[in-house]
Amino acid sequence: MKIKTNNYYLKNEWYIALSSEELKKNQVLSVKRFGMDIVFWRDSKNEVHAADARCPHRGANLGLGNVVNDCLQCPYHGFLFDGDGKALLIPSLGKSAKINPHYRAKSYRVKEFMNFIFIWYGEGEPYKKITWLDGIDESFSYLTMKAVWNVNYTRAIENQLDVSHLPFVHKTTIGRGGKTLVNGPVVELQNNAINVWVCNEVDTGQKPKKPDEIDKNGCTGRLQFIFPNYWQNIISNKLRIMAAFVPQDEYSTIIYIRLYQKFLKIPLLDGLFNRLMMYFNKIVLNQDKNVVESQYPKISDIRNRELLVYSDLPIILYRKYMYKNLEQNDF
Repeated sequence: MKIKTNNYYLKNEWYIALSSEELKKNQVLSVKRFGMDIVFWRDSKNEVHAADARCPHRGANLGLGNVVNDCLQCPYHGFLFDGDGKALLIPSLGKSAKINPHYRAKSYRVKEFMNFIFIWYGEGEPYKKITWLDGIDESFSYLTMKAVWNVNYTRAIENQLDVSHLPFVHKTTIGRGGKTLVNGPVVELQNNAINVWVCNEVDTGQKPKKPDEIDKNGCTGRLQFIFPNYWQNIISNKLRIMAAFVPQDEYSTIIYIRLYQKFLKIPLLDGLFNRLMMYFNKIVLNQDKNVVESQYPKISDIRNRELLVYSDLPIILYRKYMYKNLEQNDF
């Protein structure tokens, strides 16, 4: 079964698209997102703008252009487009020319929040607010790592909702201890967030506990996923691992991993700790990458012929949500 991949992005949602430090002031940054070439730039007030990378005039790549008077300048004929995509200057017509409003580039609504750049994937003005991850605020210090996986973003997301793979994929790192038996898990969908309480243990012949038999307070951790594309592992009130799964195209995903911590605030030592932890996270992420890139089919779907088991409940819930909401897509 072939899935229409342009229907595999939830419509009318705020997606994390970039980490803020990637975009410098007066810089034009060209990237691929949702299979489309998009350019981002900052103006003199540090505000972020985004537009389709193809100039509507003659199709040149606006990513080769410059920021001029807070506008995006086409490298081919010098058209100037403002943050809304409107052409403010066509040099060949002269500075005094009245520009037809038809001359405009496709623009995208963007917001900068928590040192990420979000993009509105949809039509019209955004009518939703950005939902953020529980407990993470500006009091945390953080370090960001970026990786590229040759998978559809749905597979990358499901990997972080999978509570039974750790003793096998990560047996030398976070899966030490051989806790192969999965109690529950306890999974809740509230609005646009999936919360998963993890309560795994060593198998000594006991039966797994059912979700209603589990005390959440006794679980080893909680995973939280916010649709459409970001997640956190709540290790403690002062330590979090966060990830954003940014779709480049059908089979390519950028993963931003962030370590958030606020228990060590001594200058220099906090930076050293963050770097050491991030090095460990890179090892863990690479263990996942090798396995997830081997999965087939490459795109997750509720109709995939996979023999899921009870420990896959978070994945089942994710697929049901996606299937229900993707039906509303009309492009």
